[in-house]
Amino acid sequence: KWRKDVETSQLTCFDPFLTTLDTYLDQITNYFLHRDSSGFVEGLNNKVKVLKRRCYGLRNLDHFFQRLFLDLEGYRLFAPFGAPHYI
Repeated sequence: KWRKDVETSQLTCFDPFLTTLDTYLDQITNYFLHRDSSGFVEGLNNKVKVLKRRCYGLRNLDHFFQRLFLDLEGYRLFAPFGAPHYI
């Protein structure tokens, strides 16, 4: 009902919202039904992107992957037993 009211009115400010809603309706409903999101993957991509900036000039690709492993898993390997692991 709301959508019909907006479409019949002369308001154009909702047009981008309705276009986005039409485009991503399946993903939006999937999130509310199953709580699936791409948050984990986006966070991982962000960590890799930040590490690439920090390791600028690193010549050995193996060293880059070692740094990536340490950044993602290193706190679990070197944290004292019982220490909080929410870094």
